[in-house]
Amino acid sequence: MDKAFGTVVLPTLNSKKALARVALVDLKEPANTTLSECFRQFGIESVSLNGGAAERLQKEKFEACVVRLAPGSETVMESARTSPSNSRIVLYALGGSAQQAMSYSKYGINAIFHEPLERPSVLKLVRATQMLVLHEMRRYVRIPVITEIALAMSDGRKVTATSIEVSSGGMSLRSAEDIVVGQSGEISFALLTLPRIWVRCGVTWRNPAGKTFGIRFDNQDERRFRIKEWVDAYLEG
Repeated sequence: MDKAFGTVVLPTLNSKKALARVALVDLKEPANTTLSECFRQFGIESVSLNGGAAERLQKEKFEACVVRLAPGSETVMESARTSPSNSRIVLYALGGSAQQAMSYSKYGINAIFHEPLERPSVLKLVRATQMLVLHEMRRYVRIPVITEIALAMSDGRKVTATSIEVSSGGMSLRSAEDIVVGQSGEISFALLTLPRIWVRCGVTWRNPAGKTFGIRFDNQDERRFRIKEWVDAYLEG
């Protein structure tokens, strides 16, 4: 998710009755309060877990979790992803960059809150992901997830990118490489329970300012059905 979200000012939203819970793991002030207030505006109750977070994530049901990227955070992420009730939890990272999040990619981080936290930026990110948190899964056809992507382009280049969102038909990505709309190639990646997969694809759009671009999976490549199956299972989980 772009840090540029912080430039967008959202109107104040009416408070709603809590429909889901987000675990805020060992967060200090003012981050804890800022996140709590922003989640509350979308009907999501924040629960501060100060100590013993891994154990509670194994026993209690949460719809989302915010974890600071720091030594020891792997234990919390592992606990959440291996919990029978929280394996599909929406996992937010706090701090760091998308590149730093790559070292935690096997845990399927969905989005990052960048520091310093800015209220408009936090609201923008929560709004973008709230349907996943509130289990409005079928309305949300794109899954935000951060993982490393390898692209073998038709011109012979090997491109490394970071995923932003994935759907059954394609992905949005971020890379510093010069990508041209219309190029074709083969994409390779792994997602949580989806082992590494290779699928032919084509570049459909590009935003040079944000260094982002989109690819569509080749309709003639039957390997894309494995991605569709994974997306469907994720949304129904």
